[in-house]
Amino acid sequence: MKQTPNETPKKHRGLWWKILLPILILVLLAANFVPLNNWFIEMPGSAEPLAQYVKVDGKRDTAKGSFSLTTVGIAQATAMQLLLSKTRPYEDIVSRNDVMGGEDNATFDRVQQYYMTSAINNAIAVAYKAAHEQYTIHYLGIYVLAVESKSAFAGKLQVGDTITKVNGRHFNASTGYINYIRQHKVGDTVTLTYTRGSKTLTASGKLYRLAQTKKPGIGITLTDRTKVTTKIPVSANVAQIGGPSAGLMFSLQIYDQLTGSKLRQGRHIAGTGEIAPDGTVGQIGGPEKKVYIAAKEGATIFFAPHTKVTKAIKKLDPGFEDNYAVAKKAAEDSHLKITVVPVEKFGDAVKYLQTH
Repeated sequence: MKQTPNETPKKHRGLWWKILLPILILVLLAANFVPLNNWFIEMPGSAEPLAQYVKVDGKRDTAKGSFSLTTVGIAQATAMQLLLSKTRPYEDIVSRNDVMGGEDNATFDRVQQYYMTSAINNAIAVAYKAAHEQYTIHYLGIYVLAVESKSAFAGKLQVGDTITKVNGRHFNASTGYINYIRQHKVGDTVTLTYTRGSKTLTASGKLYRLAQTKKPGIGITLTDRTKVTTKIPVSANVAQIGGPSAGLMFSLQIYDQLTGSKLRQGRHIAGTGEIAPDGTVGQIGGPEKKVYIAAKEGATIFFAPHTKVTKAIKKLDPGFEDNYAVAKKAAEDSHLKITVVPVEKFGDAVKYLQTH
């Protein structure tokens, strides 16, 4: 019997399967396990009880209930995870630049650890002030967050350095350094003294005209670096968690231990929000992800930063969304059994727990 042109011998079909099957397996393995360097999945992270991290007067909190910080998880994406993220609640695809802003991994981690250290310092100050206990804020200097490529100090200063003197002068706030530098002219040479780890170093360079202010400057993005010391000792060690958003919850944990107020009453309480030294609670990222994971891990109360959206705010940032409004909507949309509470100041959270 003759083979027609459209027929393929069975042994040839079997051969094709032997070739295609390993290729398909390799493709599936690659889709599952090979990371895509420029893409990440942002997702609900975890709710971490703070009693495991905080000691006040050498003691841990052993009372029932918990104050928990909440996190947003970030994982390098694979092709399969990109597809699956479309089916999972509150998972978003973000680029490397969205996450790290052009920084390498080590620099990004260093900045995030600084933010957490700063958040804990502010939380200690706020809690001790509210408890009428003694504390002192020590100004260490200017923390370097970024160095502009045009700066004469590019390649000399690094992210994470702390500038302690300019031309031998130390000031007690970044405004002091900025005002001093502005007394000079573009092209003047200044000498910076700075710390890097345990080392003290110096570097000299010329000032140049900053693009935004048109004033002379050294060309860095900066923030104040402080350290808080207290009469009653307090410590907080949060391992690898970074960022500023745990400030409010650290304040509550420290205050409750310091005063013995028993604010929790056995309840599992979570929340988020950056804390300023004056107790103001600032907006953060991912409130919908944080309230979701808080509810899933058993919290019944979630504190969320609240900022009244004014015309002025909308003009400056048309896409601005209040954390409280976003978190409350997420809780309602997902039918979460959790009460979302708006807070503008540290005292708002304390008052809520005292009266509810």
